[in-house]
Amino acid sequence: MENPVPHPSAFIKKEDTTILRAAAPEAESMGLLRPEQLKVIYRQNWFKLLVPEIYSGRQITLPELVRLQEAISWTDGSTGWVVTLCSGAGWFGGFLSPKIAEQVFNDPKTCLAGSGAVGGTADITPGGYIINGSWKYASGIHHATHITANCAIKENGQPVLDDNGEPLILPFIFDKQDVKIVPAWKYVGMVATGSDAFEIKDLEVTADRQFKIDPSAVVVDQPLYRYPFLQLAEATLAVNISGIAIHFMDLCKEIFDEKIIKPRLTTEQKVFLIDELARCKTTINLLRKDFFEAVDQSWEALQNANTITDDRLKMVSTTSRKLAQQAREIVDDLYPLCGLTAASTVTETNRAWRDLHTASQHALLTFAE
Repeated sequence: MENPVPHPSAFIKKEDTTILRAAAPEAESMGLLRPEQLKVIYRQNWFKLLVPEIYSGRQITLPELVRLQEAISWTDGSTGWVVTLCSGAGWFGGFLSPKIAEQVFNDPKTCLAGSGAVGGTADITPGGYIINGSWKYASGIHHATHITANCAIKENGQPVLDDNGEPLILPFIFDKQDVKIVPAWKYVGMVATGSDAFEIKDLEVTADRQFKIDPSAVVVDQPLYRYPFLQLAEATLAVNISGIAIHFMDLCKEIFDEKIIKPRLTTEQKVFLIDELARCKTTINLLRKDFFEAVDQSWEALQNANTITDDRLKMVSTTSRKLAQQAREIVDDLYPLCGLTAASTVTETNRAWRDLHTASQHALLTFAE
C-alpha cells in the first residue's frame, strides 16, 4: 500500500539528522543535549518556532509545526521533546506584555522552559507579586534563558478566586537567574532532556511578569495565538510519540533484514517478520493521515472563519490520542521480534523504545477521550 503521508525525513535536512543522531549517545550519557545539537537548534531557530514574528520568532503555521516536530522527534526523541516543550512555551509570547516580550526574545538563543503544574503561590503586593514554590519537571531547563510557571494567586495570605469561585491560577515568566534548578529527572527515557525540577523562594516580580492564556488576553492578534492551547499541546505531543515510533520501525527493518538472511529462521517466520512490519507501518500511516487532516482542517477553519467548531477541535483531540496510543502499541508489538538488540541499553533501538514509553506517559495523552 502506498504511504498516504510522507515519511518524517521529508521535513528535516539530512545533515541535521546526521548531527543530532551522532550526538545522541553522548547526550544521553551526560543527561543533556550536546553543544552540536544545540547549534542545529539555534541555526534553525527551533526554540522560536511559535514566537511572534515581531519578536524575532518564526511564528509558523500549525500544519507546518506538527510535521516538523514529528521529524525532529523521528531524528532523536530527546531533541524533539526539548524543542516541542520549549517552542511551546515560546507560544506564550503572543500573550506577554510587549515590554516583557521584547526583553525576553531579544537574544537569538532565547529558550523558554517551564511547568504547567500549579507548584507555587503568587502573593499580591503593591508593586506586583512575591513568588514561592517548587515545580517537578521542566524539559530543557538547562538550556533555558527564561522559565514559566503556574501559581495560585493569594492576597493577604488568602486564595484569590476567579469568576467561577475557584482558586485563581495564572502563569508567570521569570529570568533563569532567579530560579534554582534541582536535579530530579531519574527516568528510563528522554534522559537527554535534562527535565529537572526548579524552585523559587521569596522572589519579588512586577505585575507585568504575569500573563493570561485566553482568547480575550491575546496581545499579538494572529491566528496562531487564537488556536486553543489544549489542542495545540495534544497535537504537538502526539507527533513526538509518532516520530519516535517511526524511528523505531525504521530500526526494526534493519534488524529484520539481518534476521531474514540467516538460515536459522523458517520461511514462515521470515514472512511473518515482513508482514508484521508492513502491517504496523500501514496502521501508523493511516492514523497519521487522519491526524494531519484533522489538524489541517482545524487550522483552515481558523484562517477562513476566524473560529473552530467544537467538532473539529474534538477531532484534533481524538486523532492525537489515537495516534499516540497506537504508536506505543505498535512499538510493543514489534519489540519482542527484535531480540536482545532492543533490550541493550546502549543501542539506538532501545533508546527509541525507552524514549517512547517515557513520552507516552504524559497526562494529556493518557486517556482515549
